[in-house]
Amino acid sequence: MSPSDSPLEITPPRALRWRSLLLVGGVLLLLAGGLYAWRSARTGETAPGQMPPVPVTTIVVTPTEVPAALEAVGSLRAVREVVLAPEVAGRVTAIRFAAGERVGAGQLLVQLFDAPERADRAAARAKADFAGLQLTRSQELAPSGAEPRELLEQRRAEHAQANAAVRQIDARIVQKQLRAPFAGTLGVRQVNLGQYLNPGDAVATLTALDSLYVDFALPQQDFARLQPGATVDVVSDAWPDRRFTARVTAIEPQVGKDTRNIMVQATLPNPGLALRPGMYVTARLALPPIAGALVVPATAIQTSASGDSMTRVKPGKTGRDGIAEVIPVTTGRRFGDKVVVTSGLRPGDIVVINGQLRVQPGAPVTLAPARPAPAKGGR
Repeated sequence: MSPSDSPLEITPPRALRWRSLLLVGGVLLLLAGGLYAWRSARTGETAPGQMPPVPVTTIVVTPTEVPAALEAVGSLRAVREVVLAPEVAGRVTAIRFAAGERVGAGQLLVQLFDAPERADRAAARAKADFAGLQLTRSQELAPSGAEPRELLEQRRAEHAQANAAVRQIDARIVQKQLRAPFAGTLGVRQVNLGQYLNPGDAVATLTALDSLYVDFALPQQDFARLQPGATVDVVSDAWPDRRFTARVTAIEPQVGKDTRNIMVQATLPNPGLALRPGMYVTARLALPPIAGALVVPATAIQTSASGDSMTRVKPGKTGRDGIAEVIPVTTGRRFGDKVVVTSGLRPGDIVVINGQLRVQPGAPVTLAPARPAPAKGGR
């Protein structure tokens, strides 16, 4: 029997391989078509013209009044502060104070050895008393002519000279006493009993803490806004939850040649002695409030390399929807979590304060109930 007459026809191996390749190719084409259709459907759903509105939180920008202030870093200085030191040399015979003690004006603090001066005073006092007796006698005899009138005038001069000698010694005795010139708090004691002091040697510091100076500098362009009596809010990191109020008492008449700044001095009451000289503080000079400012929350500002911008919404027909657009803005002073926008916005604009990161320019948005910006700016 010839091969052509056989009842079974054997397919060559090469033909089988082609059929398998065609079958696999068809399956792959079907899978690719399904994947393309699925992605096309997804792309069609998220196309800009067909994407669903994004919910955002908005506010209506309204003109408001915000506080204005000039802020600077300052330092505290005592209104009355002195380093106590003797006027004359001498040995310390008594110390009548303790370090950190509050003393009154005129209180004796240190006594220097003054025995020679007191002996001299006793002698001078005796001479003055004798001169007084002679003057009394001359005043009784001169009118009758028993003593010449020239002697009476001499007795008067001697009496006055003797009393002046007593007062001179009294002054030297006072110089041997170191007294507090005003009421205040003493610093660390720097002398010991028996120590010999020269004129000007430091004994201790005396500081009145009930009133302090706040010294700070402002740029010369703010000179026109400075006025004596203006209110200054003072904040110290030692008391972050407290605010102290001072008043401008002096403005330096000269502008600094190196810094072009103006020194300002304010007087600060110090109830409870909470603040101390030498502390650095933040001084905010209150100015008349700015009327008609456009204030937005800081979350509404988007900062990039090209500058600050915001997302504004063009309202739709229903009032609950709109189209987003990005606008450049210029910001001004910040206070708390709010920012003053100086250009780029108009009163009545609806701006996005939350959710703008999910919004593309020209995308539809759904507005949360619009609320106006806060009517008062915080400090």
